[in-house]
Amino acid sequence: MGQLNIKDDALIAEAKELAALLGTTATGAVREAVHERLAREKAARDECKRRMYDEIMAIAERASKLVPPGVTSDHRDLYDENGLPK
Repeated sequence: MGQLNIKDDALIAEAKELAALLGTTATGAVREAVHERLAREKAARDECKRRMYDEIMAIAERASKLVPPGVTSDHRDLYDENGLPK
């Protein structure tokens, strides 16, 4: 895999400080930080998708109550046996 060359002195200092607190290397500290942030971002996006799905399903539930009884989406009478319009 390729290399990551960090040229930000403040970031390097923070990575070394975090490494000292964690008892690991700067690479290990960066690895853990990226891993944790990536997991949080994925979880947040999954939660957003779940919330959107729930909202859409709630709209569908409300909308389904607006359809009069006996109404269907069966339109077979409009098409022939080959699926072409009559």
